[in-house]
Amino acid sequence: MTPDQIILFSLFGAVFGLLLWGRFRYDIVAFSALMVGVVLGVVPQKDAFSGFGHPATLVVALVLVVSAGLVRSGAVFLITRTLVDASRSLGAHITLMGAIGGVLSAFMNNVAALALLMPVDIQTARKAGRSAGLSLMPLSFATILGGMVTLIGTPPNIIIAAIREESLGAPFKMFDFAPVGGVAAIAGLLFVALIGWRLIPAREDDGGGPDDLSQYIAELTVPAGNKHIGKRVAELDEDAEKTDVAIIGLIRDGKRRYGQARNTKIQEGDAFVLEATPDALDEFRTALDLALADETRTERLNAAGEGVEIIEVVVMENSRLVGRTAQAVGLSWRQSSVLMGISREGKRISKEIRKTEMRPGDILLLLVPRDRGPDVTEWLGCLPLADRGLAVTENSKVWLAIAMFGGAVIAASLGLIYLPVALGMVVVAYVLTRIVPLSELYTHIEWPVVVLLGSMIPLGAALETSG
Repeated sequence: MTPDQIILFSLFGAVFGLLLWGRFRYDIVAFSALMVGVVLGVVPQKDAFSGFGHPATLVVALVLVVSAGLVRSGAVFLITRTLVDASRSLGAHITLMGAIGGVLSAFMNNVAALALLMPVDIQTARKAGRSAGLSLMPLSFATILGGMVTLIGTPPNIIIAAIREESLGAPFKMFDFAPVGGVAAIAGLLFVALIGWRLIPAREDDGGGPDDLSQYIAELTVPAGNKHIGKRVAELDEDAEKTDVAIIGLIRDGKRRYGQARNTKIQEGDAFVLEATPDALDEFRTALDLALADETRTERLNAAGEGVEIIEVVVMENSRLVGRTAQAVGLSWRQSSVLMGISREGKRISKEIRKTEMRPGDILLLLVPRDRGPDVTEWLGCLPLADRGLAVTENSKVWLAIAMFGGAVIAASLGLIYLPVALGMVVVAYVLTRIVPLSELYTHIEWPVVVLLGSMIPLGAALETSG
């Protein structure tokens, strides 16, 4: 072997060894190997950072942003709430959830697809009274398998397509992987659905946890023109059960109704009193097209900045809220914020949320203008809880988001437009239509993955040129 070949084989051996050891993160290992390769002369200095502009790296970054847009638009909620049912057998549930996960991961990042479906899977397992671990592992496998079906489903496919273009002048097209990848994905899914889950050790505490700690008493408003106006509250029980929400009352003209609310016909301006986690609350709102607050408070909220965000805070003893209500302190007109829910150690709250006097230790779910969370928290004198990635689904733009992405996939599949350009146009469209807020654009990109690809591509090219 030549000196360059010895150096490169040694570098790759060191990279694999460090990755197996796990002491250092994979992006640091890859970038360090690239720097060593440049210093030792096996990677030309002019090509040192060529991987960061490589189409494969760009496509991976763009797919991550597009995935976030599909999540925020409610496209995934639309699929899961239509298809998922807790009454199915475990094998049928794994087949259905695996198919959904496989299809999603064929067109978006598989980690994002898994993160989206995990709460749905856990919720379904809890309702069915079985261990969530029996279906979570098969779901993980299904999202990996689904990525093999399309060009953008997994980074290796993107890289192989780019290498083919460099070598033969034409890359693989969007669905060139489908004949082989599709068969492998279906075979793998059938295995985990019929046999694989039986090999997973069952643990009684799988999927368990203190669910009640994140349950809030919250309110959602019925806006004008809502399709459920005229129905009885009891008719919404099926939607509530699917999203794991409990409807515990109705507010009309400022008065709470409890038992009699079930047979009450819904009117414009009514507010449902609900008990739910933040994610379940958002899914229920999206499914029924409800409003987060009345029209006046919503207008103040939207006028205050570029979009909104959800934060969780704890009321401290010295908070200005203690002994007072959100309405009394002027949370809406002073801070353009909305109190969505209160969690009070499982105790019943008998008044409207915004007219409830706060106590030290109450946990509040607040809807605030984007990037104003720290200011609102400080003004209230509250303590912020750790960010759990809560977001407000822009359900009014779900079909717009799907149409944009679908159009880009079709155009790229037919060779009408270069794939990175098509995905780039989708990202720009998502930002302009505020499906993905500009302030969050770069937070959805997994930068360690980008660094890994950008570092390893020049090393791979050096492996080729060295013979």
